[in-house]
Amino acid sequence: MKILIVLTSHDKLGSTGRDTGFWLEELAAPYYRFTDSGADLVLASPHGGKPPLDPKSNEPEFQTDQTRRFESDPEALAALERTARLDSVAVEDFDAVFYAGGHGPLWDLAEDPASVRLIEATLNANKHLALVCHAPGVLRHATNPDGTPLVGGRRVTGFTNGEEDAVGLTEVVPFLVEDELKRLGAEYSKIGDWQPYVVKDGLLITGQNPASSSSAAEALLEELNNPHA
Repeated sequence: MKILIVLTSHDKLGSTGRDTGFWLEELAAPYYRFTDSGADLVLASPHGGKPPLDPKSNEPEFQTDQTRRFESDPEALAALERTARLDSVAVEDFDAVFYAGGHGPLWDLAEDPASVRLIEATLNANKHLALVCHAPGVLRHATNPDGTPLVGGRRVTGFTNGEEDAVGLTEVVPFLVEDELKRLGAEYSKIGDWQPYVVKDGLLITGQNPASSSSAAEALLEELNNPHA
């Protein structure tokens, strides 16, 4: 089993002067769910090389057993140093694709033509696509073969307006994930802020927030291991 994990290359939090990037738990938890199950992983980002880590995600209050394991894992850190360029990867080389979140994807992956092509090609190839937290926002420009929004009529979740408000970035981000998914006609749902929540709709799997990272990865593995269940 081979899984592609997509990370952001964007490191500036709007005009705040603060840094952003990918959220560590949203990489670390899926990374070990996948590798512990025997999957081979390839990490990719728009620019390739080492993607920016949101420094806040590595503060003590947000560290977990999985983030600490990742930070002390030479093999994992080496993989992070050499992510592939996103426009160089091909869907046919992977069984599934997983997008980690953090605020960075709202600026680059949400607008990246290579990302849009990857998303569309993954589903068109009848392969599973999972996205967690802010990453469901990168679906905003993806379309079905008939040109309609890919998320239209699909059941999805993603970072909530309430969660964005709680971190004080409602006026900073280029768009709100919850509002954007609803605008595109998705059947958006959520539960309480910061609670694990995953929605499956056919080939598409979405998780609400960082706490949903592990369960979103587990849901993807279940689909890959039981394709006809």
